[in-house]
Amino acid sequence: MTHLISRALTRRTARTSKDGTPEDGTPRAPRERTWKLWKDLSPLLRLLILTQLAFNIGFYAVLPFLAEHLGTAIGMAGWLVGFVLGLRTFSQQGLFVVGGWLVDRYGVRPVVLAGCVLRIAGFAWLGYAEATWAVIGAVLVIGFAAALFSPAVESEAARQAVIWEEEGHGSRTRVLALFSVAGQAGAFVGPLLGALLLAVDFRTACLAGAAVFVLVLAGHAWLMPQHIPGRIRTRERGGARALLRNRRFLALCCAYGSYLLAYNQLYLALPDEVQRAAGSQAPLSWLFALSSLLVVFAQLPVTRWAGDRLDLRRSMAAGLLLIAAGFAVVAAARPAGWTGLAGLLPGAAYVVLLTLGQMLVVPAARAWVPDLAAEGRLGLYTGALSSVSGLIVLIGSSATGSLLDLGLPPAVPWLVLAAVPALAVALLPPGRPATR
Repeated sequence: MTHLISRALTRRTARTSKDGTPEDGTPRAPRERTWKLWKDLSPLLRLLILTQLAFNIGFYAVLPFLAEHLGTAIGMAGWLVGFVLGLRTFSQQGLFVVGGWLVDRYGVRPVVLAGCVLRIAGFAWLGYAEATWAVIGAVLVIGFAAALFSPAVESEAARQAVIWEEEGHGSRTRVLALFSVAGQAGAFVGPLLGALLLAVDFRTACLAGAAVFVLVLAGHAWLMPQHIPGRIRTRERGGARALLRNRRFLALCCAYGSYLLAYNQLYLALPDEVQRAAGSQAPLSWLFALSSLLVVFAQLPVTRWAGDRLDLRRSMAAGLLLIAAGFAVVAAARPAGWTGLAGLLPGAAYVVLLTLGQMLVVPAARAWVPDLAAEGRLGLYTGALSSVSGLIVLIGSSATGSLLDLGLPPAVPWLVLAAVPALAVALLPPGRPATR
């Protein structure tokens, strides 16, 4: 009898829970948990996650070096560089609502394919653009391309994550965290690829980015289903009016917009700080790589930690405060006027804190949207989240570009930037958020 009881206990302790953690409480290695999560995903979710990886490789091979190209090769003033960068973000994030509406109406596949075609054309145009009007035109095409394919991929990833959660596999935020990891892995590889190609010229980097999207286009034309089961195509009107009356969702949009404005400073305020401290923008690629590696290796553990302790609102609030702290660190160190390696340390601290904040904010915001969206309108609401954010970035980037050019005391611009995410915590919608 004792022998039978012992064998039964052994079998029980050998079993594991649905998330891959043994029932005796012994945690599995992070790599093993991540691999089990990947194996549990549907083929469609895997395609969407790999798509996000490819999108960011092509995008970040070009974008981190755009400001320097506009200021040096094209000769634009600081305010105009800030405006063009903000215009790119607005044409992308600001028009997400259009892409989301098209996704709800026509489905994921045609919208993704159309966006890839436009992104290829935009990168090729930007590589040859020299006049200001040509640069602006190329930037608008590049941004609108993402306004098509990103809401399609993000809304379907969120919908599939909810289905995954409802089937009992675990929290939807784990899937969306893996989606973020794939994006940041692309954001890590992209700048390294771009830095290598810049040894030739900026045009070569643009054409390489276009080539990546040619591969994405071919992959989706082959693998993306024509009709996704359970995806509702909505042809009724009135969705925009209901969205504008949804105060909780609009509050979430404004708070998320403050995060996106802060993140956009990686391409506007940070290059200026790196140039001042190091005398060139060469260390910029390493700071981008640092941000991406943090997400790749820490996003899933951070999401698991937050899921055990924080609801969606508290997760976003903690992330916004970390971002504010990153700006405050640079503001505190800026008056000292450090240069060289010491001068780069505040910028590195800013990148680390911004990235930690991002790891809390982004999965929580994406996980929150399906609970606030109307039936059959997830694409529209996913797009609107980014559209409101894009408008905030358009206004804020122009203001930031001017702020950096005014010759104010060195800490002031960074203190102003620190105040934005800190104040945005008060904008987070009340009520009980989605269950993790």
